[in-house]
Formats: sequence, C-alpha cells, structure tokens
Amino acid sequence: MDEPRKPPIELSTRVQALPGMGVTRAKRLAKLGLKTAQDVAFFLPRDYERPAPPMSVDQLREGQPASLIGTIADAELVSRSPGKSVFGAIIQNETGAVRILFFNQPFRAEQLLVDQKVMISGTPKLNGLRMEFTHPQVTLFDSDEEITKPKMLAIYPLTEGVRQKDLRFLVAEVLDAVEDDLVEVMPESLRQSAADRLREADIEIRGACPTIKTALRDLHQPNSEQSMLAARTRLVFQELLAMQLALAIRRRKLTSDLQAPPVARSAMIDARILNRFPFELTADQTQAIKEVSHDMACQFPMNRLLQGDVGSGKTVVAVYAMMLAVANGHQAVMMAPTEVLARQHFATLGKILEGSRVRLGLLCGSLAKSERAETIRATAVGEIDILVGTQALLYGDIQFSKLSLCVIDEQHKFGVGQRVALRSGGVDPHYLVMSATPIPRSMAMTLFGDVELSTLRQKPPGRAAVNTYLAHDGWKDRWWTFVRERLREGRQAFVVAPRVMASTDEEVDDETGEDISSVETVYRDLSEKTLSDFRIALLHGRMRPEEKLETMKAFAEGESDVLVSTTVIEVGIDVPNATVMTILGAERFGLAQLHQLRGRISRGSHAGHVCVFTDGELPPSENERLKLLEQTDDGFELAEADFRLRGPGDLLGPRQSGLPPLRIAHPSRDIDILIVARAVAQQMIDEDPDLESPEISLLKAQVMRRYGKRLDLGDVA
Repeated sequence: MDEPRKPPIELSTRVQALPGMGVTRAKRLAKLGLKTAQDVAFFLPRDYERPAPPMSVDQLREGQPASLIGTIADAELVSRSPGKSVFGAIIQNETGAVRILFFNQPFRAEQLLVDQKVMISGTPKLNGLRMEFTHPQVTLFDSDEEITKPKMLAIYPLTEGVRQKDLRFLVAEVLDAVEDDLVEVMPESLRQSAADRLREADIEIRGACPTIKTALRDLHQPNSEQSMLAARTRLVFQELLAMQLALAIRRRKLTSDLQAPPVARSAMIDARILNRFPFELTADQTQAIKEVSHDMACQFPMNRLLQGDVGSGKTVVAVYAMMLAVANGHQAVMMAPTEVLARQHFATLGKILEGSRVRLGLLCGSLAKSERAETIRATAVGEIDILVGTQALLYGDIQFSKLSLCVIDEQHKFGVGQRVALRSGGVDPHYLVMSATPIPRSMAMTLFGDVELSTLRQKPPGRAAVNTYLAHDGWKDRWWTFVRERLREGRQAFVVAPRVMASTDEEVDDETGEDISSVETVYRDLSEKTLSDFRIALLHGRMRPEEKLETMKAFAEGESDVLVSTTVIEVGIDVPNATVMTILGAERFGLAQLHQLRGRISRGSHAGHVCVFTDGELPPSENERLKLLEQTDDGFELAEADFRLRGPGDLLGPRQSGLPPLRIAHPSRDIDILIVARAVAQQMIDEDPDLESPEISLLKAQVMRRYGKRLDLGDVA
C-alpha cells in the first residue's frame, strides 16, 4: 500500500505543519515571529560567519583563524567515562596534516569518516610538532566536489531551545520548497532602472537588481560577499521604495485633495510683524519664515516641520506665522504639550502683541468651567484671533470662526491622531509643527517623508556657551561647592533626578531604605544638608497642575534659588537666570533627552554649567552616549549619534509616525539607498500618479497592504 503523500509546503503553510515540526518547536519558533513558511523564507540573517580563507599547513600560525581543506586520513573515538569522550581525526592534504578534536561529541564518529572530504575552520594551536583545531567548524563535501573557499554561514536571531543549526536547516528546507512561489513585485525594467540609479550614487551592485528568488537565496546561502551585498541592496531598496511610494502618494493627496485658505505675505504685513520683535532675526529664522510664508500662500495645506536645536528661536517663526494668519483676517491655534509651556507661550505672545488689536485666548485644563466656556464661545464667533492651549484644545467640540493655521509645539509629545483632530472641520488649515529634538536627515525622510522640513541651526546672538562635565562620585563635594558659589552670585540652578520615587527594590539604599536618585529624596537631602542655605523648590509630574504652575512661576521670578525636578522641565521652560544644572542618574536618560535638559540653562548672557552623574558602577566617562554629550553641544550631531546608537525610539519616544517598522532597511545605515528610493518613487508618481501601470500592479498592492490604512491612502487603491 502506497504511503499517503505529504501536502506540499506553500508560503501560507503553518510552521507546525512543516515536516518534523512538533508543537514545542513550533512554539519556540513563534517567539521569533516564525508562524508560516513565508515568515521562515523572509527571516533574514542578522550577520554571517565568515571563515578565514583556506591555507596550506605551513601557512598556519598559532592563534590566527584559518581554514584548511583536506581528507580525513584517520579517526578515533575514545570514551573515558560515561558521558565523557574525545573524538580525534587527522586532516591531510598535499601540504601536510593537522589534528582536530571534539570533546563529548560522540556523534562525530558517525559524521566524520575516513576518506571523507572536508573543510575545517577555526583557530589552530600548536601541540608538539602538529597544529590542532579544537571544535572547528566543519563542512562536508562529496568526493568529487570542487572546493575553492569556505562558505559564508548565516547567523540568525535565536531564542531559547533553538540553535543556529536548526534554523539553517529549516530555512534551507523551506526555501527549496517555496522559492518558485515567491511573487516578484519589481519588474525587470524597474530592477534595471534601480540598479542604474544605485550605481550613479556609487552604491556597488553588479548587473540589475537580482530577482526576489535570487536575492533570498543569496542572503540565506551566499556564495560570496558580493552576492550577499547585492541581495541585501535589492531587498533594502524594495522596502524603502514601498515606503517612499506611500509617502509620495500622501504628499500628492495633500496638494490635490485638500483645500486651505491662502494667506498672503506683503511687504507691509512683513514690516508690521517684524517691528514687533525687539531683536534681529538670524539668517536661519529669516529663511524659515520665507519657506513658511510661501507654503501658507498656497491653496493647499502647508505640512511643514520646523526643527531646531534648543535655543535656536523656533517660537519666533511660529509667532510670525500666526501673526501672518491674523493679518489676513484668519485665526491661528497653538498647542503645547504641557500647561506650563502653554502659559509660557501665552505670556510671550502677550508681550510681543502688547498694544496691538490681536486678541489672545488660553485654553487649558486648570481653567474654571465658566472661563473655559467663555473661551470656547469667543473662539467660535471670531472674538479670539490666536488661541493657545494644551490637549484641552482637542476636546469639547471647539469650533473656530475662520481657522487657517495650526501650530504644534514639541510634535513628538503628541500622537498622529491628536494632531489630526486639530485639522478636522469644514476647512483644512495650514499645519506647522515644531521640534526641539533635531531629527537626522535619514529619519526625516522616513518618519516625516510626507512633510516639508525647515531647519534652524543658528542660535540668536548673545547666548552664552554651556560647559558640560562628566563627573564621578569623588567630584560631588567640589561640584556642590561650585553650585553654592554660583547661587551666591545671584544665579539659579536646576537639579534633575530620573524619577519621583524608587520603582524597584534594587534602586533602594539598603541602610536608609531610600532611592538616592528619586527627586523627593534628592530634594530632602539638598534642603536639609547640601544646599540648606538656599531656597529650594520641588517639581514633578505627580503634582497638581496649579502646584506645578505656581512652582515654575516662583522659580522664573527668582523666588526660589534651586529647582529640584524630574524631566518635566525638559521642554520649553525659559528661565534666563538659571545657569547651573546637575543631572543625577544620567545613564537612565537618552542622549536627545539629556541635550534637551541642557538646553534649559544659559538662555541668557551668563555662561552655563552642566554636571552629569551616574547611579551605577560605570562612571560617565565610560558611557559612550555621555561622552558624546560632553564633546559637542550641536543637537544635530547628537541626533545622528543617538539614531545610530539607539534607533529612532529614543529620539521620539513611542512611535509617532504611523509607519510600520522596517524589516531589513536601516535609515541611518542605508541613507544612500534611501535617497535613491525617494527619487525613484517621486519619479514614478510624477509619471503615473495613481500607479495604474499593469507592470507595477503587484508593487502597488504591496504598498497599499503595508501603508494604505496607516497613511489614509484608501482612495488611491
């Protein structure tokens, strides 16, 4: 009787249904995201074993990695005791012989037989007059197989109970079964065009981009470094092209489907607005205002990100844009992430617009119910020209009489859904978001690829330098002496701790039961001991809004000398007299966040001083991120470094872009390929706005599956 035929392996086949796969193994593989055969085929290596090139026996040097090709001349398994064994074999070729040893691997006796042709790779050691390899990597060959060099072996991410050997075998088995079913979404003409563009950008790729079938085979089982790199380039390009096509479609939608009120800039309006600023604008501010004004004059919504280092004057550009809207008979709204910052913006606008006919409104959580109702009413009938607020702007069905501009400060503090809420209604206003966290070029082209970008690098004249010091515990007495000297000169100081109170037992001092890095413990210690001669205030996120406002107001007006705080001071707090900052537990903060904190001091004419301490055993001088903080105060350099070290998560907190994570591409490492993909995508949209060509129908379908819902591209499909 014939055995029942096994069902063929297809891309959709569940891992548990693969030959030899049990429930336990399938559960382990699921932890790696491997649930179907398709997942296995696209489970890309994280690195490769690259054995040293083959050598002759006389070229071997003790301690230097090497490979040797030869034939097994002798083999023996010796059992010393139960569970203890040694397998030894002699590998011989025309240049001599070496010995290989495997301890407690008796199965090697059945695998490595006399006259078997092999290649070994490892690090030899001289034993007597003969070189020995202990536990080398072994590749078996057929007797007539031509051997020229060791093969690269894929290294995959692992989980408990899964070995590299298991994954290599599984991937090879699945790839053999499904590679003919792989769908090619990039037609040959596109692959050839892409290869030409990549070569023009000095990205090495031979011939056309390989097919998906060839690319996957060369990634999992590369014959050479060149074939692996070509395969990776093809898959990186495809992934980035799909993303850039989605962003290009979205850019086109914003310029064709949505209508916004055009806001004109004239010489008279420009002069009236600039006369309100009691200082000269930097060249960067002037350029940004030019770019914003150009966008606001169009009939489709501006979608611009204004990024600038701390203290670069982004608020000035935003105020100009809002005043431009009001000068044209429209309303503007500005949303800040905290009530402290919203009130600060409200006060700044009040000073700039003092004596003008521009009417300001404030909407935030601490307002009395009657005040909130009156502000909402006045906004709806057009009695308020510029409305400043927090997330309170998103709730309560706030209506605008003639809204034309939305300004979002510190865009990474808000989710996409919150930003969109401000754009709802009968009109699509212009949209300007600000970020004091400089965004690397590669990141801006991915997370914000559908947004135009303005950048402020220059700082307004008169800003003093900031000195950053990495300290160890032995510095503390000297540092606090320095702080007291600055306070006696009339300056003010920040002390930043990582949290309100201890969160785990490990963070609690064994003797006192206190967490030395908690803000409340630090406040008590400074008040009672170190800085007991000075007025010290406490600020953290668990305080009531009115308490936080009162504390910040008192500090800003000089009623307290030292503010002990968590990172609630990170964004936008402006106290020019504060020139000293102590950061405790600095290893707990991201590089971008540390730079933001540093930006709170020396916003005036006095030099600033920041001292960074860590809680752990590793001193700041041995922390790569902290060393970068000490070496440069250029936020853009730090952003690029942070992106390389930690990825985008640390720069922007929880993902805000709405884009799914990339599987193989890395925007920072693959910036050259990203630039090519962006150019190709834009050309494709320019030539075929709705991607209607049958030749790219499969690519379009992939774009829509991955990005359609996330970027609201449904009508394009």
